[in-house]
Amino acid sequence: MVHTFIGNLGHLLIITAFVSALLATYAYFQLARVPELESNAWRKLGRSAFYIHLFSVLGIVASLFFIIYNHYFEYHYAWSHSSRSLPTHFMISCFWEGQEGSFLLWIFWNALLGIWLMNSNKVWEGPVMTIFALIQAFLASMILGVVIPGLDFKIGSSPFILLRDAMQDAPIFATNPNFVPEDGNGLNPLLQNYWMVIHPPVLFLGYAIPIIPFAYCIAGLWQQKYSEWIRPALPWALFAAMVLGVGILMGAYWAYETLNFGGYWNWDPVENAVYIPWLVLVAGIHTMIMYKKRGTALRTSVVLVIASFILILYATFLTRSGILGNASVHSFTDLGLSGQLLIYLLTFLVLSVGLSIKEWKKIPTDDTELSTYSREFWIFIGATTLCLAAFQVFASTSIPVYNAIIEAMGFVSNMAPPADQVAHYTKFQLWFAVIITVLSAIGQFFWWKKIDKNKLISSLTTPVLITLLVSALVIVLAPVDNLVYIVLLTTSVFSIVANGKILLNVAKNNYKLSGGAVAHIGVAMMMIGIMFSSGYSKVVSINTSGLLLPGEFFEKDDNKETKENVFLTINQPTRMDNYWITYRGKRIEARGVPGYLHRNQVASTKVDYQVVAKEDIVQNGKTYYKKGDTLEIYAENTYYQVEYRDDKGRVFNLYPRAQINEQMGGILASPDIKHTVTRDIYTHVNAVADPDAAKEWSKMEEQIVSIGDTFFVNDYVAVLDNVLRVSEVDGISLTSEDAAVKAQIRVLGREREYEVTPTYLIKDRMVGRIPEEVEDLGLKITFTNIDPAKGTFTFGTNTTQKDWIIMKAREMPFINVLWIGTFIMTIGFILAISRRYSEFAKMRNKEVEVNA
Repeated sequence: MVHTFIGNLGHLLIITAFVSALLATYAYFQLARVPELESNAWRKLGRSAFYIHLFSVLGIVASLFFIIYNHYFEYHYAWSHSSRSLPTHFMISCFWEGQEGSFLLWIFWNALLGIWLMNSNKVWEGPVMTIFALIQAFLASMILGVVIPGLDFKIGSSPFILLRDAMQDAPIFATNPNFVPEDGNGLNPLLQNYWMVIHPPVLFLGYAIPIIPFAYCIAGLWQQKYSEWIRPALPWALFAAMVLGVGILMGAYWAYETLNFGGYWNWDPVENAVYIPWLVLVAGIHTMIMYKKRGTALRTSVVLVIASFILILYATFLTRSGILGNASVHSFTDLGLSGQLLIYLLTFLVLSVGLSIKEWKKIPTDDTELSTYSREFWIFIGATTLCLAAFQVFASTSIPVYNAIIEAMGFVSNMAPPADQVAHYTKFQLWFAVIITVLSAIGQFFWWKKIDKNKLISSLTTPVLITLLVSALVIVLAPVDNLVYIVLLTTSVFSIVANGKILLNVAKNNYKLSGGAVAHIGVAMMMIGIMFSSGYSKVVSINTSGLLLPGEFFEKDDNKETKENVFLTINQPTRMDNYWITYRGKRIEARGVPGYLHRNQVASTKVDYQVVAKEDIVQNGKTYYKKGDTLEIYAENTYYQVEYRDDKGRVFNLYPRAQINEQMGGILASPDIKHTVTRDIYTHVNAVADPDAAKEWSKMEEQIVSIGDTFFVNDYVAVLDNVLRVSEVDGISLTSEDAAVKAQIRVLGREREYEVTPTYLIKDRMVGRIPEEVEDLGLKITFTNIDPAKGTFTFGTNTTQKDWIIMKAREMPFINVLWIGTFIMTIGFILAISRRYSEFAKMRNKEVEVNA
């Protein structure tokens, strides 16, 4: 059955959302142009249109999730991004995995923010909502999915397109137009992580909020309120920087937990595309604060606020137009929207730049020379440094764009992105970080006042001495031996000490004034965490065996990877650095059961993702399933248990995840991490035994035993506990004339006992034998014969290569300092937002009283 109603409803709601956003734009444009006495009708129309827009967007969101949740695979979006086996929380991730869903998430946040903005500032409502609603109309057009007849031009890509319309050339639809797949392609395994449930919404909220200070800025130029826009825009700019920064760091933590490159930031073009506008936005916040306090840098604030939003549009173009090609592992493929995205970018670039040029000479300036002993001077230098850091990343990240422009002009471009992008960006960004930490410390000592040289030296003496002492201890004890890292460590400690001193002084009087100092302390801690975890991480999985490692990964790579990975066979302890490590076998996840199950605890069935318990499933003393019960397991992923035992006998287990996925280039591995106070142990698998490869078994060895006998199978002791007649055999239909018996054999492994139940049967007067394999032991036991006269049974045993993995482990020292610094920086932003919003609210209330 094809469920077309919900898709038609969703598409109708998209059209409604687009039209209502345009109507709101027009109404608010008229509101901004007419005198206050004539504004009521336009205000009502604008608000009504935007409320219709909000409810339309909510309806679109509900319709798309309904399609995904109910597995309506006749829709291309549901088929492409979801499957029946996914749990509910990953179905939420399916919602925004594709371009259309992520645009819809952005539109959703904008709609909610627009309602708040519309009802929070009546004085600015007309001009600000004109800009805001126009932006929303452009965004809504991205999911419109309307083809203009005759022009072969598509506006947007709809998430409600049917599979048969998206794949018209597929032969199945020629014979069966109503064909509906039984299942979907599923969610990218790398996105099957709880951080991908919360990271994209936060990041897109971070994309949405900068629209508000941009709208205030453009409204201020349009209405010739050149400076009044700063006060209402500043709290939103701070909020945007906080949310976007947290979103970026959530993405870094997702990469750390999910990707196997051994870190959290790889200077990938998509990472850079979000990092650039965040730096510019933070610079803009500082110049806005300068204007509020001193009346200077207003023009700079205009430029930076506009630039931060335009750079977000540029980031959207980079990641969704397909222009990055193979330069990024994160970017979306082109859905034919590249031209539309370029129009979106150029429209607001031309609008904002043109309006700025028109009003530039009218924007007030302060010709007072800034003294080097004023905080404003150091803030300006800091903002300049942030912009230079952003430009360095922008210049290198945009190389694919330069090539596209040059080739579009008919020339040939040989420019290529940096071969070693981590080294390329790091060598510049480290020194920018040094300058920023120094400036964030020195600037605090002026506390908005001009002081002379003697007072400055006196104020700095104690912090400098403390900094030198603390840095020297850390350098010696850690140790830190790289000159650049020594400089960054020292300046970061100086920033913490200096801002800490200011924090103690300010918090005594009014803690709300301490936001800047707290945020700077957080940033400095982040720099220290980044320096240690990236600069002094080390591979501890050194291959000392001298053996070549199996697998295509190691055949293609150089000797470095061979030296930095260890080969582990199951239950065979291996020395690695300060640990004995042992691979304990494959583990799976079952629905409703905490932790992991051993693969040998369950047996497969004919139904995908359904298994039968071979023993009672007990976790933490609670029995979840009895032997013989059917249970569901999560699809696709297998976990490989690695036991770590240190020299003091302390034991912990890690469960790195892997999936064999040919569509995505072979093995997809995600790490598991042991978190400690001073370091993380980061472990991932680089190769596993292919579960689909044909096994090479040794020649069968037979033994004759009786019930209760002990015998040897390969290197293991086995006990024949019983032989029972059974009436059912999986996959075989037995009649009254057939017979089947099943042996119950206990094999005593080094770590645990294994129950093996090979079957011997006679069906249609023919003998059949169903062996059973113990994968952990590389062992197969076959019930080959029965001697009723003697009461004996014959069993044949074959052996094969034991299960194995190749894994890599890395120590990440003091990485918790980075995550703690992130938390402290966020607290600083919250304090600053609270203060600036209180100031704005007081001013707004005064304006309302005056107008009344």
